[in-house]
Amino acid sequence: MSNPPKRPGGAPRVQRYLAVPFAEKDAAKELGARWDPAKKKWYAPQGVDLAPFAQWLPPDDSPADAVRGDTQREPVLPPGFVAYDGETPPWE
Repeated sequence: MSNPPKRPGGAPRVQRYLAVPFAEKDAAKELGARWDPAKKKWYAPQGVDLAPFAQWLPPDDSPADAVRGDTQREPVLPPGFVAYDGETPPWE
């Protein structure tokens, strides 16, 4: 298991992962969001004002929910998502 990246002062970096749809990735990037290739998620780096990213913050996001290193959140599903259980197709 890898350790969270460290800042020069020795404290771990804190990142806020964002639920950015693919169609809005360029807008998030212009605001300063970064791409985490390992987790395949956009995040707001430490020290960046989160107000411009409010539309992409998960609804239950709070300072206690800051993501450190290997902590993961549940995936954000699109509105109207229907899980397929393998028996009855959701369109019936």
